[in-house]
Amino acid sequence: MKFVFIVQGEGRGHMTQAIALRNMLSKHGHTVCAALIGKSERREIPAFFIQKIQVPVIGFQSPNFVLDPQNKGLKLADTLISNILNYQKYLRNLQDIDKVVAEHKPDVVINFYDLLAGMYSFFYKRKRNFKYVCVGHQFLLEHPDFPFPSGHMMERFLLNINTSISSAKADLKLALSFIGMQDLLHKKLFVVPPLLRQEVIDIKTKKEDFILGYVVNDGYGEEIIDWHLKNMHISMVCFWDRKGAELEYRPHDNIVFHKLDDVKFLDHMSKCSGFVSSAGFESICEAMYMGKPVMMVPTANHYEQLCNSIDAVKAGAGIRSDRFEMSLLVNYLLKHQSKETEFQEWANEAENKFLKLLTTW
Repeated sequence: MKFVFIVQGEGRGHMTQAIALRNMLSKHGHTVCAALIGKSERREIPAFFIQKIQVPVIGFQSPNFVLDPQNKGLKLADTLISNILNYQKYLRNLQDIDKVVAEHKPDVVINFYDLLAGMYSFFYKRKRNFKYVCVGHQFLLEHPDFPFPSGHMMERFLLNINTSISSAKADLKLALSFIGMQDLLHKKLFVVPPLLRQEVIDIKTKKEDFILGYVVNDGYGEEIIDWHLKNMHISMVCFWDRKGAELEYRPHDNIVFHKLDDVKFLDHMSKCSGFVSSAGFESICEAMYMGKPVMMVPTANHYEQLCNSIDAVKAGAGIRSDRFEMSLLVNYLLKHQSKETEFQEWANEAENKFLKLLTTW
């Protein structure tokens, strides 16, 4: 079978999921023809994705979040206004997506939670006659057993709209989950394990005396630096995707920021004593697979990450906080009860489940 991927470019999680699935499909004789990836002016497409996906990568402008002046939290109203004002540009980009689909004639288009991909499905699916499959933890929010935070009704409403657009005319919705849950056939929704790459599964782990950090919005890097000035006895290694950043930035002793590099990141993940990040699904899963305690700090006004953090705490990943106060994680390390074995058993079912659903459903 032939596949085309459309990948959201916000953070690294959707990209690593796409790499893992491409490897699974290729291993079983299927072909991924191209990977389209949504991009924005404030981010670069990471080199690791271009290298590891091993198919032609085509960038296109896709709706993105607008951040506050400190480059930390989301500005919801500005995000809505900005994306509405740019709708004509995004609609033109649907034609760019269609050129790739028309060229390769895939049996299946897989969307890793990009909004424009859903719009493409809505307008072009009948014309191009492909199966449309959506992959993401976000689809688990449609499950009645998901542990939603109280309140936040407007944020939940907006996230539901975004998810509905992303999955327009979907034949399958594959909801990535920390734990197994019941499938919802009437919604075409199947609960599946996380998509972890073989490097994560094969890597040897050990415990060294440093905290690993990852921040999507680089403004939080400054928050970590300010905290570390008062706690310089704690060793930290951090990763960010600040545009134009040097490969290594050492603001002071005992802390270093690396520009996002997937090989380096996994190497440090395998050795760290604990992991702190915003509550992105994929990096939490990698930490859980390696038995690393996690502290999650959801991005301000990012309802999806708030939901992720509550779900991850319930699954035994670690703790959550509203600030990058790494002392909380240091104090938690000795109390953590690892769910490593149970999580590995669930995650190792991914290949069979994905192949069955994508090739026989």
